[in-house]
Amino acid sequence: MTAEIEQDERASALRELLGTRSIVLVGMMGAGKSSVGKRLARRLALPFADADTEIEQAAGMTIPEIFEHHGEPAFRDGEKKVIARLIESGPMVLATGGGAFMSEDTRSAVARHGVAVWLKAELDVLLRRVRRRDDRPLLKTADPEATLARLIDQRYPVYALADVTVTSRDVPQETMVDEVIEALACHLAPPRSGDET
Repeated sequence: MTAEIEQDERASALRELLGTRSIVLVGMMGAGKSSVGKRLARRLALPFADADTEIEQAAGMTIPEIFEHHGEPAFRDGEKKVIARLIESGPMVLATGGGAFMSEDTRSAVARHGVAVWLKAELDVLLRRVRRRDDRPLLKTADPEATLARLIDQRYPVYALADVTVTSRDVPQETMVDEVIEALACHLAPPRSGDET
């Protein structure tokens, strides 16, 4: 069997296991949620949505502008509403912003309508990636590395509540997609007869 046919069969099996649920990618800025998410959606023939892009469209301004004009609490409130609306219309692959999963309301909505996948990355990997862009409001500080380390300390215990964890590292994006599909298939597969649960 060729690798391509095998990939197609694995994708089809995973879509069946998902049913109407969405795959919700969570993790820090720079973990690869959008880039992996787009490829994952393509592989699974599902729609892709980026919560940050959807928030910007709904607000008619960029995320840095929302932070500047309305503050982080207003942004988080809008984020919660947008994510709830998106995952209720699933199935899809949804990339969320780094702080989204910190909301208990969002975690509950994801639990009802989706499967949460944490793309977990080490600090050095995240730093390398986020330095390529300057549109991260939370990193507009005197010491972005210390800020990122503090956010990791706050967020990783909550991200650990996700259904599935996949380590994000510097490998080809398609490798990451394969690993996410494999992890989801293992998580969603019914226990084989004879397995103790």
